[in-house]
Amino acid sequence: MNVRARKEPRQEAGTGPGPAATPAPAGLELRGLIKRFGGTEALRGIDLVADRGSFVTVLGPSGSGKTTILRVVAGFLAPDRGEVLIDGRDVTRVPPASREIGMVFQNYALFPHMTAADNIAYGLKMRRRPKQDRERRVAEMLELVGMGALGGRLPRELSGGQQQRVAVARALAFRPQLLLMDEPLGALDRELRMRMAVELRRLHQEAAATTVYVTHDREEALTLSDWIVIMHDGRIDATGTAEELYTRPRNGFVASFFGGHNVAEATLAGVTGGRARVGFAGRDIEVACGQPLESAERVGLSIPEEALSLAPAGSAPARLDLHVLDDLYLGNAVRVTVRTAEGVPLRATLPRDARESIRHGGTLTAYLDTTQVVAVPHER
Repeated sequence: MNVRARKEPRQEAGTGPGPAATPAPAGLELRGLIKRFGGTEALRGIDLVADRGSFVTVLGPSGSGKTTILRVVAGFLAPDRGEVLIDGRDVTRVPPASREIGMVFQNYALFPHMTAADNIAYGLKMRRRPKQDRERRVAEMLELVGMGALGGRLPRELSGGQQQRVAVARALAFRPQLLLMDEPLGALDRELRMRMAVELRRLHQEAAATTVYVTHDREEALTLSDWIVIMHDGRIDATGTAEELYTRPRNGFVASFFGGHNVAEATLAGVTGGRARVGFAGRDIEVACGQPLESAERVGLSIPEEALSLAPAGSAPARLDLHVLDDLYLGNAVRVTVRTAEGVPLRATLPRDARESIRHGGTLTAYLDTTQVVAVPHER
């Protein structure tokens, strides 16, 4: 599966068409990566091309191979087969210290006996940059991450979010061609994690380094990414923008893992172009196809939780009579678990005031917005 992770183009003021330029090499290119641990194949032929300056998130469950990719790119692991190119340079057999890669880890790995400023300066010092240049660059980085007055503090005197900013500043200080991040927000609480995700996006735009970010958190992927790579069982299962993957998942795994959608079984009646006619919950409905569907009796339906509502929505709503199993109060909404007459369980996220009409063990009349539903291959 050859994948191109694109960077959204930016229109520069005052520019126009000119002579054709030689295409710049990709920020990162992976060619046929295979990595085995004993009898286990952790990477099964990974092909990926990331545009220079793009922010690529590698998303997947534990054991999917996402961290192995990062370790191979960083040089901590040698692939059994395949190549790693950074800005067009083959670094497959180049030692980690010579790859000019910045790295941010989940535990930040700051030196506890060094101040924030000294931690940031460490990589510059190892590269024998002149002291005056180091001091100037450290001051620039402290300002960039909003810590201009805190350079003299030790890590233990900083909050978790501040430590994370120092780790990012240290990784960016020597202007790396590539920045790798291995679940750097995992140790933070949810509110701080989302704030720092927005901050990381800003820092990436300022630094313009090609960034590969590994996580298992869907919200981080939605917040940060130009392009998302979804890993499953050592392979790239799907790629695309956040909107593409959320609204048009290509299979049930992507629908449930990335989108958080219901995946329900349905009967396929026919396919015309990119549309499928299916039988579901006693209704005949027409929905989009996530990928070309082969002739089959059964298909899966990717149904977003918000596609079910108490009032008709969309151009072709389908009325469903559902049995209520459970509900969960979320503050601004309520998540209800229901079951169709055929016994298919579904989750729906409804407005907060809908809780008044929900009774455990009772019935609920809901409407399915079929414009949000996508047919995907049936996975047994």
